[in-house]
Amino acid sequence: MIKQLLPDRLADFVRHYEKPKPRKDITYENYRIEDYMQGLTITRGWNHEEVVGPQAAIPHFRQQQAILKAVSARFESSLFDIRQLVRADLFDSELAAAQELLKTGFIRASGAVAGVVLEKHLSLVADNHNLSSKKNPTISNFNDLLKQADVLDTPSWRQIERLGDIRNMCDHGKDREPTKEEAQELIAGVEKFTKTLF
Repeated sequence: MIKQLLPDRLADFVRHYEKPKPRKDITYENYRIEDYMQGLTITRGWNHEEVVGPQAAIPHFRQQQAILKAVSARFESSLFDIRQLVRADLFDSELAAAQELLKTGFIRASGAVAGVVLEKHLSLVADNHNLSSKKNPTISNFNDLLKQADVLDTPSWRQIERLGDIRNMCDHGKDREPTKEEAQELIAGVEKFTKTLF
């Protein structure tokens, strides 16, 4: 596990276990966990005064524990990185699909797909900042939440509001048909925020 997730600490981990070679005498400084596992105690004199014993292995054991805790934290961080990469790939694929829909004249569908990507991304950003919102939040809800938490500045907040309006036009079609330029603006804006807002 250490070799895979924290390879630069593997030699340290092993060094705390294995007795150093060569070793002429055994002292507190060179007593290792391996010595403890073998039950090694060094004494001197006729009254067998202990020079070094099992207590000397405890600091090495604690160092190994610290290395394992670091591996655990690294493992969680690696999983987070993997999750982020997978999501980014998925978002890129969905945005490519939205772009293809737009090219073939399906303006509403392209805007709807891009809007879903934006909503999912804003949800992830809110999660990354430990922000919670109402039960079924919309782009506007996430946008306001991120603005209130100072994750977004005012220009970005306004731009996301605009993108949300275009998405709503694509999804609901009450007032008028979205234009190809508006759908392109939505796709480009979503692509920008998925790459710059975390």
